[in-house]
Amino acid sequence: MGIDFKIMFVSSEVAPFAKTGGLADVSGSLPKHLKNLGCDVRIVLPFYRMVQDQRLQHETIIEDLDVPSKGGILKAKIKQLSLEGCVPVYFISYNDFYDRGNLYGDLNGDYPDNAERFIFFCRSILELCKQLDFQPDIIHCNEWQTGLIPAYIKTLYRKDQFFTNTKTVFTIHNIAYQGIFEKEIFEKTGLPEEVFCYTGIEYYGKVNFMKAGIAYSEIINTVSQKYSKEIQTEEYGCGLQHILKDRSDSLFSVLNGVNYHEWNPETDVFIATNYNKDNVSGKIECKKDLLRNFALPLSLTERPLLGIISRLVEQKGIDLIVETIDRLMAFNIGFVLLGLGEERYHRLFQNFARRYPERVGIRIAYDNVLAHKIEAGVDIFLMPSRYEPCGLNQIYSLRYGTIPIVRATGGLDDTIRDYDQENEIGNGFKFKEYKTGAFLDKTRRALNVFENEEEWRQIMRNAMAEDFSWEISARKYIELYHKATSCP
Repeated sequence: MGIDFKIMFVSSEVAPFAKTGGLADVSGSLPKHLKNLGCDVRIVLPFYRMVQDQRLQHETIIEDLDVPSKGGILKAKIKQLSLEGCVPVYFISYNDFYDRGNLYGDLNGDYPDNAERFIFFCRSILELCKQLDFQPDIIHCNEWQTGLIPAYIKTLYRKDQFFTNTKTVFTIHNIAYQGIFEKEIFEKTGLPEEVFCYTGIEYYGKVNFMKAGIAYSEIINTVSQKYSKEIQTEEYGCGLQHILKDRSDSLFSVLNGVNYHEWNPETDVFIATNYNKDNVSGKIECKKDLLRNFALPLSLTERPLLGIISRLVEQKGIDLIVETIDRLMAFNIGFVLLGLGEERYHRLFQNFARRYPERVGIRIAYDNVLAHKIEAGVDIFLMPSRYEPCGLNQIYSLRYGTIPIVRATGGLDDTIRDYDQENEIGNGFKFKEYKTGAFLDKTRRALNVFENEEEWRQIMRNAMAEDFSWEISARKYIELYHKATSCP
């Protein structure tokens, strides 16, 4: 197979090395599928303490990488290993910036030097390419932490012949996180003064790293078609809707894929019994196993069991669940939750568990094994998000025959089709208005369908037949790379 593109894939987090959310899952999966499609793809991320603690079998390939900075030359070490033996992964090692307990901040908030940390990261990527003599056709940048790279390519490195044919693709995973810093930071970027303007990096007198990525990359994309439309509106654009509208001809969408090697009830090593769309009998055993994990009575096996795996923040629609849970309990259901987030939500859900000890199970934690057990063991999965760029759990749920109830926003709207009882089509339940009444009505409808065993089996079959594999998404990224390289 010939090489289509040479790609430097840049992300601030990559599974399984460093993860806080879905960005890591994408960054750990997409490059492997690009490799399978014939691309020479490399991954770069910081060498965080989280990575160091894993004691991985890496090697130091560069002892001193000179990285220009406002204060002079800083020197980074470059570590390397392979992702599943096929994709080279480079780690930028600079302890002053990355040897910390977390990726972006602690209990006191974001690290105060995050701007400097990711200015350094962006500059080091370009110097690393030159040191490796790896001339990328595409530098694929992800989120605000990489947003300065397109700006550097168009300014400081514009006359550098090494990057003459290099184009940038910038992926927005969540526009709510933009990397906004005080104007004083601009001098530390090293960018020329003309970049600090309305059409460039300037944002209401401050510096906006994501805006830099949007302004200077050849191609911008986001992670669902609906979200690409939403972020061009005042409601969802978080202040960047105007520049996104201006660049709408260069704005595309590619729905995130999922890793069916990890999330598949037929092979999942974490669930009690494997099953598939042709024989779902094992799901009952998974439900019993889940109830035992939450110390809930097995009598709930006969009742609908609803579940959530989520960051406990307002974006995820958690307030809708809080406001309706007492009314949901009136339907004689079981309810389990796994998540971490805002302390107020921790307290509220723990109170619900005390109020309904025989029917509510709460785990305030991050637990990958339990997440798999929930996907396999619950009947209905709740994702009533206020906004959701793509979402992955609703897609995992489909493969497990766990029926999602979602709000019609972002990737949730693109992946879930509201069940049509008359024609027996659809793979879940979907409501539009972000209101407790709309959420409760749709949940009531799902519970009514659940009572008809034959009909519920039909919607399960519809759900489990869906295919959101990464290979499909990777081919669409190849199309975007072709568009980028054809830009003047």
